[in-house]
Amino acid sequence: MHPDPSERPGPSQPDPDSSELRGRLAAEIAGVGPAPAPQWLDAVRAVPRELFLGSAVYRPVGTAWSPVRREQVGEQEWLRMAHRDTTWVTQVDGLDAADADGPVTGSPTSSATLPSLVVRTAEVAELHEGGTVLEVGTGTGYSTAILCHRLGAENVVSVEYDPGLAALSAVRLTEAGYAPRLATGDGLQGCQEHAPYDAVIATCSVRSIPPPWFWQLKDGGSITTTVSGWMPSAGLIRLTLDEEGVAHGRFAPDTVTYMLARPHEPPPRSVFFRQEGERRAATVDPRLLERWEGRFVAQLAAPSAELVDSAHGIVLRDTATGSQAWCEPDGAGWAVHQHGPLRLWDRVEEALETWQSCGAPDMTGFGMTATPWEQTVWLGSPGGPSWHLPI
Repeated sequence: MHPDPSERPGPSQPDPDSSELRGRLAAEIAGVGPAPAPQWLDAVRAVPRELFLGSAVYRPVGTAWSPVRREQVGEQEWLRMAHRDTTWVTQVDGLDAADADGPVTGSPTSSATLPSLVVRTAEVAELHEGGTVLEVGTGTGYSTAILCHRLGAENVVSVEYDPGLAALSAVRLTEAGYAPRLATGDGLQGCQEHAPYDAVIATCSVRSIPPPWFWQLKDGGSITTTVSGWMPSAGLIRLTLDEEGVAHGRFAPDTVTYMLARPHEPPPRSVFFRQEGERRAATVDPRLLERWEGRFVAQLAAPSAELVDSAHGIVLRDTATGSQAWCEPDGAGWAVHQHGPLRLWDRVEEALETWQSCGAPDMTGFGMTATPWEQTVWLGSPGGPSWHLPI
């Protein structure tokens, strides 16, 4: 009896190379969310992301970060990892994955951002050929390479805070064939040497817009960044500078964020001890803070407070005063306990009620008006409810 030809194994397929994987990645990005301009997808197809991951990245294992080395997983698996639309952490508390002897604990301090977010941020920024751009946060150099391919390297300036990362990204950009102007220093100070710019684009989040970014813009220039806080939640926004020197914009719908700029990170946490405080009934459901927009509103109302993970549910702690608020079920509703000079839940509750009264909109319901000296996030319109950002 002869075997059925349809059951015979076919010829083995060759492993996809970097070029093919980049094409698949571009197609994946094109199919998720708002379709980016074809030129950005062309940049994804052109830039070999594996060059920018170095020799190792971190993978989360429980509460730790375990290094994954290129030589251990093999070249083909490394290429597949590099061209997944995912963020790969490359540094934890200043320790590069290539230098880690084993799993480490701590907070990520640098990463290779998922390509779709790199492209989305550039798309929101409305960058165009011939315009000069300052990128705050070179990181691995991948996003810088994407900008160079789209805009021309001569139009791109990128600044990196970490000297070691800056040196590595410079080497990798050269290997990839791009020669932007690079600087090492505090990106929150911009890069005065090559100013003014048509646009500033940040691959880190900020609690408020640093004044030098305004001062280094050309008339009519723009700032694109994620405005974040310590809850955490963030909004992606493009602010355009008007002839009066005031920047305006409305947040994009995306629920995305970058790592906070290092100077904007919260201070180290001490051991948390729950205080009984004063108890009252909560008038809003604390589970609203499980929503992205709910946390965004809460951190606007209490910008120096952190949302603390706790087995007891929602816990807020103010880093400036030590005040705290925590909630617990109380029959069919909730009770809140507040301790310290700042009544955190009173502030958060009022903001959440305001948001709900406006229909609990998504991020597109919020906008921002900003100068170097005063910055407010508003709801609905510039004349609507608003909150000041910490400057």
